[in-house]
Amino acid sequence: MKLRFAAAVAAAMMAAGPAMADLLVPHLSYRTGPYAGNGNQYADGFNDYFTLINERDGGIGGEKILTPECETAYNTEKGVECYEANKSEAALLYNPMSTGITYQLIPKVAADEKVLYTPGYGRTSAKNGDVFKWVFNAPANYWDGASVAIKYLLDENGGSLEGKKIALIYHNSAYGKEPIRTLQDLSEKHGFTLTELPVDPPGQEQKSQWLQIRREKPDYVIMWGWGVMNQAAIQEAANIRFPMENFIGIWWSGGEVDVQPAGAAADGYKSLTFNGVGTDYPFYDDLKTHVIDPGKASGGGQFVGSAVYSRGVYAALIIGEAISKAQELAGTPQINAAQLRDGFEALDISEERMAELGLPGFGQPIQLSCENHGGAGMARLQQWDADTGTWSLITDFIQPDAEVLDPLIAEDSAAYAAEAGITPRCG
Repeated sequence: MKLRFAAAVAAAMMAAGPAMADLLVPHLSYRTGPYAGNGNQYADGFNDYFTLINERDGGIGGEKILTPECETAYNTEKGVECYEANKSEAALLYNPMSTGITYQLIPKVAADEKVLYTPGYGRTSAKNGDVFKWVFNAPANYWDGASVAIKYLLDENGGSLEGKKIALIYHNSAYGKEPIRTLQDLSEKHGFTLTELPVDPPGQEQKSQWLQIRREKPDYVIMWGWGVMNQAAIQEAANIRFPMENFIGIWWSGGEVDVQPAGAAADGYKSLTFNGVGTDYPFYDDLKTHVIDPGKASGGGQFVGSAVYSRGVYAALIIGEAISKAQELAGTPQINAAQLRDGFEALDISEERMAELGLPGFGQPIQLSCENHGGAGMARLQQWDADTGTWSLITDFIQPDAEVLDPLIAEDSAAYAAEAGITPRCG
């Protein structure tokens, strides 16, 4: 694996030609295994954004962006191997798309001084840049997602969840366990009963969990699933006739591939999202002209506009804006990882800038700083329409509950700092 990945990096750099130094953003993707249905879509969106920037604009600041892939199969050990295979000075940033891999890479990138970007996943408390100097998780994290889900349910119930029962069905991994602590605190604050139902990965077998849900009759189910677990859960919910409008997934449980297998029975299912839906944006006109029509789309373009594809596009957009800001601050287009980190900390993506990029209203404004590596953390709700086969946004952006989340982030990041011997730096 190390040799194949290193060869891919070298080939990509050589193909760009001697006139350009180029900027290297290794892509730890997964196109095989039980999570490939989701991983393929994200990887394609990520690649296509940078292909568009390279083809239409000649790169960023005159430097093309190279995104050689290394297959992790969503396996933590393989993900670490992919990282170790390319620790050259040229590598600027890693986006592993896995909470398990992220946890393993956090101390490594700190030692190697490389940027780790984990939008909407990874270690939530990495939002605290005072402790996690090299990690960024804007625009939102898992605790944001849990809080937004509860805020939405509060709105749906006249401002009170007192006496309600909520079940959390979750992928029994570092990823799936992330929201538990937040939901426990929120249950104490708002008076609802929380039931926690782990599902062992990959997650096809869930009959016992849904039998418990049928028996206990929770008012709502929240899901932290990924890959085949999502499909199985939605089908099991349909089998017991659980009302889909009361079933809410995190953003990684809100793709077309998750709901389509259940057909009409998935109608009304909801999930969180921190980005827009569909292709009704000027960006996609440019993508068609410069990437799709010339036959340069990743994976042949089969997933263009899907929910998870769009999330890959959004991740690449944020990285691209951080690269541009870093070039501006450094006074050179040929930045290094430390300069990219500075670009992230000065990142300011306004609504106006999103419109300039061809994606008006697609994402929330993002302002980062030394202390805040996670942004405002807002999210929206989307709902599946089985008749049209599309997602529709059903809320505006919802602000998470800082009163609950800020102390949790401070506590968890302080514990990590003590364990790792880190001195906070932003004061």
